[in-house]
Amino acid sequence: MKNKVFVAISGGVDSAVSAKILQEKGYEVTGVFMKNWSDESYGINGECPWEKDLEDTIKICKTLGINHKTYNFEKEYREHILENFFEEYKKGNTPNPDILCNKYIKFDSFLKKALGQGADYIATGHYSNTKNGKLFKAKDRNKDQTYFLHKLTKQQLEKSIFPLGNLTKEEVRKLAKKYLLPVAEKKDSQGLCFVGKINVQEFIKNTLKEKRGEIIDFDQNKVVGEHNGIWFYTIGQRHGIRVGGTKEPYFVVKKDTKENILYVVQGRNHPELHKKTLEIAKLHSINPKYKFKKTNLTATIRYRSQDTPVKLEFENDKAIFKFEKAQWAPALGQSLVLFDKNECLGGGVITAIH
Repeated sequence: MKNKVFVAISGGVDSAVSAKILQEKGYEVTGVFMKNWSDESYGINGECPWEKDLEDTIKICKTLGINHKTYNFEKEYREHILENFFEEYKKGNTPNPDILCNKYIKFDSFLKKALGQGADYIATGHYSNTKNGKLFKAKDRNKDQTYFLHKLTKQQLEKSIFPLGNLTKEEVRKLAKKYLLPVAEKKDSQGLCFVGKINVQEFIKNTLKEKRGEIIDFDQNKVVGEHNGIWFYTIGQRHGIRVGGTKEPYFVVKKDTKENILYVVQGRNHPELHKKTLEIAKLHSINPKYKFKKTNLTATIRYRSQDTPVKLEFENDKAIFKFEKAQWAPALGQSLVLFDKNECLGGGVITAIH
């Protein structure tokens, strides 16, 4: 009897090729489109072509000769991702909605519903690898998406398949053409997970209104300009500050949400933008039995940024990461992800910076 796998098909080339690969391997494949967003939910006009993506998903399923389902998780997406997104920005933090989307939607809501409808596994088009409930980096390091999956659990990974883990993007495109998939030439999606390509400032404005305040030069402690809301800026941001006439451009270095003050420094290499010690209040471990005793660990605070050797210490439940090389512009709310060579061990949200 064939193992049944429900594949999350978004209407893009990666998920389409994933479904075909599993079909070739002998799985009984069902394609599932997840509708988690409508522009009207937050009154914006983003590029969220979910109707076109659904249409493409149906075409993919017809081409492959597999069954198609549509799951609606708009309520869950609003509750777990969007509300958190706005709440974190209101605090002055920098959240990552894609990480939460994987944790709460794709590998929780979708996984549970798929298993409840007879699936043995779920699959996605992520560029990552999993084996025995462990998570590993993909062959294509430029596309590796392990960073966004670090919040998953051993149990979730044991029920998940990543067919693209040992392929490059170029190889995936070639397979799409070989299999005559209708989305072989479709461009990759950009922007927030399920929301699409949007202007983040305009998106935030729909919930967090403008609130003018002072921009202060951190070194000189003098007012150099005015901002239109703390939540519209991130640590390390250069563009949009609208203060000129200096030897080097200004970069955002600190946000005081209580006093509504934006602090800036001159130059990308300013020492205040480089930090070696970061804290996580609650460190998530993919394998709950892993004790983090190894010393050859590396970590990263951004997607596609290079891993850096790090020492890990604990104070009660608090994890303290001391980097060998200072990290540029870390921000509260960002996610720090921990690795042992190619294996992703877990990670968490940065709650303090020193």
